[in-house]
Amino acid sequence: MNTETNLLEPAIAALQRIREQIDIGEFLSALLAALLAAFAAQLLYRVFYERRGTGSQIHRAFPLLALSVTTLFVGVQVSLPLSLGLLGSLSIIRFRTPIKEPEEVGFLMLVIASSICAATLEFAFIGWLFAFALAALLAARGADLCRWFRRDGILVLSLPSAVAEGKSTEIEAALAARLRRHSLESAAERDGTTTWQYVFSGLDGSAADLRRELRAVAEFTSVNLFLDRPGGIR
Repeated sequence: MNTETNLLEPAIAALQRIREQIDIGEFLSALLAALLAAFAAQLLYRVFYERRGTGSQIHRAFPLLALSVTTLFVGVQVSLPLSLGLLGSLSIIRFRTPIKEPEEVGFLMLVIASSICAATLEFAFIGWLFAFALAALLAARGADLCRWFRRDGILVLSLPSAVAEGKSTEIEAALAARLRRHSLESAAERDGTTTWQYVFSGLDGSAADLRRELRAVAEFTSVNLFLDRPGGIR
């Protein structure tokens, strides 16, 4: 019995020392604030970037990441040896799924920054952080909208060079009839094939109608239409 008591004494002393340095209520408040911030970051990710098909869906890890980082930085404040041990244990972690979108790095840093603020009990900083983060995301979305208003996509036409020389006027007329605005961005000729690349906006009708009318004007090798954004044409 005395042997077991002697073994437990260092652990009990360490626990008492930790309780003297940090209030358990403050620690729980920090965890709760970090968790709420992680859910807020998760919501922002889902609203602004989840529809992108190339993402790694890293937002699913935000709650656990926030709790882990908060506990780590609370441990740093309580005990330097303990914090070094925690950092050493985290160094063995490797991301098996690569981060495919640069925005995901920003969201990771948002979660980490809010967790550090929670660990230091600077809850007001979390509010300011997310207010500015939301403003930045809305500004970026607004910039994207402005780009969408300028153009809807790219149209790439390929046809034999001999045909292109005599049909350019008719092709321009067909494009003008179907597109609100278009402009030639580049033209290239190789191995007897001419390729024209247009930027356009405001398609009247469907892409199939545009292809059909163009093919009625000239014998195209290919008619390719690429949209700037998922979801269609304005």
